[in-house]
Amino acid sequence: MRIAVAGSVATDHLMTFTGKFADSLVPDQLDKVALSFLVQDLDIRRGGCGANIAFGLAQLGHAPRLVASVGPDFEESGYLAWLREAGVDTSTLHVSEQHTARCTITTDESQAQIVTFYAGAMSDARHIDVEALHAADPIELLLIGPDDPDGMVRHTEAARRLGIPFAADPSQQLAWADGDLIRELVDGAAYLFSNDYEDALIQQKTGWSAADVQAHVGTRVVTRGKDGVTVFTAEGEQVDVPAVPGITAVDPTGVGDSFRAGFLAGIAADLSLERSAQVGCTIAAGVVETIGTQEYRVTREGFLGRVKQAYGPEAADEIGAALHLL
Repeated sequence: MRIAVAGSVATDHLMTFTGKFADSLVPDQLDKVALSFLVQDLDIRRGGCGANIAFGLAQLGHAPRLVASVGPDFEESGYLAWLREAGVDTSTLHVSEQHTARCTITTDESQAQIVTFYAGAMSDARHIDVEALHAADPIELLLIGPDDPDGMVRHTEAARRLGIPFAADPSQQLAWADGDLIRELVDGAAYLFSNDYEDALIQQKTGWSAADVQAHVGTRVVTRGKDGVTVFTAEGEQVDVPAVPGITAVDPTGVGDSFRAGFLAGIAADLSLERSAQVGCTIAAGVVETIGTQEYRVTREGFLGRVKQAYGPEAADEIGAALHLL
């Protein structure tokens, strides 16, 4: 299956605070909040939701096409070569005059995070023509992740118009988006990804119930952190998959992106929803144990060994036969 991933590309500046953000918050003074946190380290990594998902798909044997806007510094920094070497198709990237997007993430000891994001080149994603890309090399599944809002809408409209199955993953853009925009991004999606908080936010802002949301999409996938994932189908079925046990969490950044990559790799391999979610949970386990969103590597032996330990030998056999793991 030819998968294209539309979403942000950014550099991540990761910092760790050795306390809890909550200890510095005064409930009745939140409208006057002015806080400064002394962090202990700084780690600069490659990131961006689109790039993270594409990298994860490449780790699982795909050659996903990355549909994104980057700056002139993207090649100079070595990021372009990094993705190409990983197996990501970067041939159709749009190069903007602006600096590549930058994300600053501070994580406290309870794994709570404060994130700030500079859009930069990402704002030019609205100029990418999905219809032209599809005409040149047909797209069989398009994931539309957090990106320039106008670009997300344009990509979604193109997918609906051209009949391209698409996965809606608005995630980080939900915080500021209004109900009309969310409805526009979600309606008609073959797959809708969110975590449990984002799932509630979608319902709150759109005014839809969970059943209403389900009526507008095919399969709804809700991740629940250490509690695993729940998959809801259009037929009313619910599939619960536990997280991989025994994880030593180091950094949660990019975990959701890697899950999406794993789930879609499973779908592309004609695995069941349960097996696809297990693939997603397994690759996510490797990411949460690593600092950085693209610093992990998937090997056939290690990956299937973890699947077997978490979900049993039958799952490992089915997944091993379906995925092209090295």
